[in-house]
Amino acid sequence: MPSSALGQPVPGIAGRLPTLAPVLERVTPAVVNISVVSETASASNPLYNDPFFRRFFDLPDAPPPRQRMSAGSGVIIDAARGHVLTNHHVVANAREITVTLKDGRRLNAELVGSDQATDIALLKVEGSNLAALEIGDSDRLRVGDYVVAIGNPFGLGQTVTSGIVSALGRSGLSNEGYEDFIQTDASINPGNSGGALVTLDGRLVGINSAILSPAGGNIGIGFAVPSNMAVAVMNQLIEHGEVRRGRIGIGIQDVTPDLAEALGLGGLRGAVIANVEPGSPAQRAGLQVGDIVTAVDGRDIHSSTDLRNRIGLTPVGTKVKLTIVRKDGEREISVPIERGGSPFSQLAGTVFEGAGLRNASAEEAQAAGTGGVIVESVATASRAERAGFRPGDMIVAINRIPVTSIRDIRRWTSDHPATLAVEIVRDGTSLLLVVR
Repeated sequence: MPSSALGQPVPGIAGRLPTLAPVLERVTPAVVNISVVSETASASNPLYNDPFFRRFFDLPDAPPPRQRMSAGSGVIIDAARGHVLTNHHVVANAREITVTLKDGRRLNAELVGSDQATDIALLKVEGSNLAALEIGDSDRLRVGDYVVAIGNPFGLGQTVTSGIVSALGRSGLSNEGYEDFIQTDASINPGNSGGALVTLDGRLVGINSAILSPAGGNIGIGFAVPSNMAVAVMNQLIEHGEVRRGRIGIGIQDVTPDLAEALGLGGLRGAVIANVEPGSPAQRAGLQVGDIVTAVDGRDIHSSTDLRNRIGLTPVGTKVKLTIVRKDGEREISVPIERGGSPFSQLAGTVFEGAGLRNASAEEAQAAGTGGVIVESVATASRAERAGFRPGDMIVAINRIPVTSIRDIRRWTSDHPATLAVEIVRDGTSLLLVVR
């Protein structure tokens, strides 16, 4: 029985104190610590550029890479197969990955696959008597639901914090990522990345991923990747070792209040089709400019980001059923997902229309000596093809200003739409394309 400050029993409250302990005793064994040994390039000394200096002192062509150690968290979601979900940024460039269980066991982990766009990675460990978390339906979350964040902040060891769902559908935290973050005020700090966000009944609804903090600590604004998105990525990583994104060939934008008023849509929410690529799956299926997409496979769409996420995480080769609103009413149209660099025309109406673009990886940037944007695909007879772009090109500058992301390209095409001098790297050679 509980005691007062004087050591006397407090009558009438035994067994009635609210506590999360029973739920946490059940779920915390499934949350693990992850330690990573990675390699980073050493700072280059100018003397290394002198072949005579290297030969005289018998030095390698480049300084050896430096080893770096980091830590994060992970969640066991399949005990039989030893599958552990975590963040891409926790295990990026990893040379060694070690998983430490709550009972102290240390297991070597194998990277099954990783997806930078959603910041999700899947590991595999070999061990007995593993505990796994039950996966919940993140689409059923509501603002105000209580949640618990479990992870390894600052390397202290497993820590539990609680709070509520502060917002849903957050995006814009990174360049061109597939984002639909759950925002929570449950404390998430460095080291919590890859940990679990669970409901009060012990179901996994998110993978803790990011914080918004000017000073690097928690200020009550944390973000988690929804479990439904993480599971969609996980399934592709298990099957292919990567996420194979497809395309349907449309340009989209949000249904803003002004647009809704202009089109007489009332309070309708969704994404409006602004462009349909010739010969694309969307055109063959009968989609038209001006169609309002309100649902995918029966699930409501609230924004263009929502639609982009749903299509972008649908396996290539399958069909999606789009619910659209047109002048003559509502209808459903099935559209096949085809392999391509991007699910949509990212820069519809510009000289880059028809090009599948993505941000260069760290390895590609290091190989080229600069960051940039990779042209993954170019549609036949598109504006991008006529401008001279080819698959494999790396766009590194526009009008002599460095380009580091697709967002930079969007800014240039909106602010300087007339003529662009685009510097690209093709097969190791720098070229300049003048496009209009």
